[in-house]
Amino acid sequence: MSLSVGQVARLAGVTVRTLHHYDEIGLLIPGERTRAGYRRYTDEDLARLQQILLYRELGFPLEEIAAILDDPAADELSQLRRQHELLTREAGRLREVIAAVERAIEARTRGIALTPAERLEVFGSFTPEEHEAEVERRWGGGDAYEQSRRRVAALTKADWLELKAEGEAIHRDLAAACEAGLPADGEAAMDLAERHRGHISRWFYTCTYEIHRGLGELYVSDPRFTAVYEALAPGLAAYLRAAIEANARRAGDGRGERPLTR
Repeated sequence: MSLSVGQVARLAGVTVRTLHHYDEIGLLIPGERTRAGYRRYTDEDLARLQQILLYRELGFPLEEIAAILDDPAADELSQLRRQHELLTREAGRLREVIAAVERAIEARTRGIALTPAERLEVFGSFTPEEHEAEVERRWGGGDAYEQSRRRVAALTKADWLELKAEGEAIHRDLAAACEAGLPADGEAAMDLAERHRGHISRWFYTCTYEIHRGLGELYVSDPRFTAVYEALAPGLAAYLRAAIEANARRAGDGRGERPLTR
């Protein structure tokens, strides 16, 4: 049983003109013709058309497709394996493209109004949107979360660069204090912890001492955060947590403990 050119066009989602062109260049010659000369496509023709369309989807030019399909050393199974490899590779590329588009959507949703060049300058390879789902799962719906979303939406490029520089300075000073062996419950370390808390309160949300304590625990319990601080100085995550605890006690937020005196 064979099909007419119109039937094949509808079945494959191509135009009749495309099938005529494939016939004219010898890429897909119908296996049968009627007495009146009309094209009729056999099952073998349809199988070849499927191969052609797969290679076209992968971006191969028609001349190269013809050479591939007419290679006497390549049987149908080897063709399918090659196409599977190519499609798998293309699927990986498309997943990356989809992920990039999703991050862009998240950025617009969060209101990070930066151009691609500005985002690269501010964040480098880091993409804040990748962590948005986890942040929302952990803290979504709270006052601090909503306050942070509002503030982030209003930040300009200059704000982001200032925020970044301020945070890096705090981290450098914390790393220096840790490496110098300054006690985590000493004045210098507690002052740095307070700068850290103030940085969060200034740019994102009102960081109470209790919230700050929770962040300190997160820095040592979550390997991703720990790795960031350990890259700055060995033991820095635990050092910062201890400094945060000491600073909270100094401020009188010690869960019933007496505040430290200067």
